[in-house]
Amino acid sequence: MNNKGELFLIPMTISENTSDKVIPFQIKSELLSIRHFLVEEIRTARRYLSSLKIYDSIETLGFEVLDKDTHEDKLKDLFGPLFLGNNLGVISESGCPGIADPGSLAVRYAHQEGVRVRPLVGPSSILLALMASGLNGQCFAFQGYLPVEKKATSKMIRDFEKESATKNQTQIFIETPYRNNSVMDNLIKNLRDDTLLSRAIDLTGASEDIKTLPVSSWRKIKEEIPKLPTIFLFLAG
Repeated sequence: MNNKGELFLIPMTISENTSDKVIPFQIKSELLSIRHFLVEEIRTARRYLSSLKIYDSIETLGFEVLDKDTHEDKLKDLFGPLFLGNNLGVISESGCPGIADPGSLAVRYAHQEGVRVRPLVGPSSILLALMASGLNGQCFAFQGYLPVEKKATSKMIRDFEKESATKNQTQIFIETPYRNNSVMDNLIKNLRDDTLLSRAIDLTGASEDIKTLPVSSWRKIKEEIPKLPTIFLFLAG
């Protein structure tokens, strides 16, 4: 007899104070069956669940950390409540678990152990940026973060531009907000004039701003990107 619980992948808001606008009712309904969570940062997860106003008390919930430093040999213990028949939720710091975050570690382990995985619908900054960019949405690659070192960054951008031109493939990047302007400057300096470059700032938030232009046009714009979550995309012709 299988008395295991299920693993729920719970999207979080991308921008603060937007849970009423972007979190579907289905998530709130499913959360009522979950009392145990694996999260990147406990304080953020508690604040998020509290904002949904579905629990009588957040203090009755159990939280364990699942982050980039979590080793596979810890997963059996982290899944303890699930193996006792309780549902287990995974919450990332922003957007959808398993996409550009350590949630995939838990999902892989769940499949290995024959645990049912339940992905819930919610906001993904990567997909929202792609949708709104006007770039190729049939062939694309999420490349994560560019290197900090300038020479390595320049080489990687040019290599990905060649790949984009060869495959007609949109290249997608994410960055920590304090490096937004550095990344944009590097993209403008290293991409060809006719490559289409898009940047999507504060998706779903009050300061949401999405713009796609040829690199030649971006070079004429003096823009300071605020320290808000931003996705960068480009497509070479």
